[in-house]
Amino acid sequence: MITNNALGVVSMRKRERCIWSNGLISMAIAVLSGVCCTLAAAAFFSCLIFFVLRDMGLASALAGAALAVGAYTGAYIHGKYRRHKGLISGIVCGIIMYAVIWGCGAYFTGEFAGIKKLLLLALFGAAGGVAGVNSKRPASLYQ
Repeated sequence: MITNNALGVVSMRKRERCIWSNGLISMAIAVLSGVCCTLAAAAFFSCLIFFVLRDMGLASALAGAALAVGAYTGAYIHGKYRRHKGLISGIVCGIIMYAVIWGCGAYFTGEFAGIKKLLLLALFGAAGGVAGVNSKRPASLYQ
């Protein structure tokens, strides 16, 4: 909202509504960025296995690492821009990412994701949310 102050200068309100003030939209953006980061990490690790390692022995460990990187990144983004409740929002972000992976796995392969993936995503989501809340405030958030 634009207001006129006593000097006649037009200024913006300090608490302008932004996309991060809505909890559902900000969570959807965080989960989408986490899933995209997971896909990018999985593609990188699969190229690493195919071209460099040439052995499938580390495939499950690197798949877990890709999940951890994606959950941490998504929750970090959510915590950095929401600026409160990092632990809870990080866990929720990890659970929603698990639901997306569970649904995609059920649709494409007919198999369901295990409970280990849920615990991994929730743990790294919580860590990312806490780190995001405690990080430096983004300069472009409140201008």
